[in-house]
Amino acid sequence: MRAEAVQGIVEAIARVSQRVDDVTRAAAEQSTGISQVNAAVAEMDRSTQQNAAMVEQAAAAAATLRQQAEGLVNALSRFRT
Repeated sequence: MRAEAVQGIVEAIARVSQRVDDVTRAAAEQSTGISQVNAAVAEMDRSTQQNAAMVEQAAAAAATLRQQAEGLVNALSRFRT
């Protein structure tokens, strides 16, 4: 009877150990997934910053173009046809 009890305890410990291993594997997979998400978010942040810089450059170029267009309009207004 004691041998059966010990055997039952050994089997229970083996099941618990297997479950701990399963949890460890699942945690490692989740860690990998979180790392991939983190890398993707970092890349999106870099892209967003680049896009913001390009928008600023485009706005500056548009302002310069507008000033040049106003200068042309002023220059053309002096001509009479």
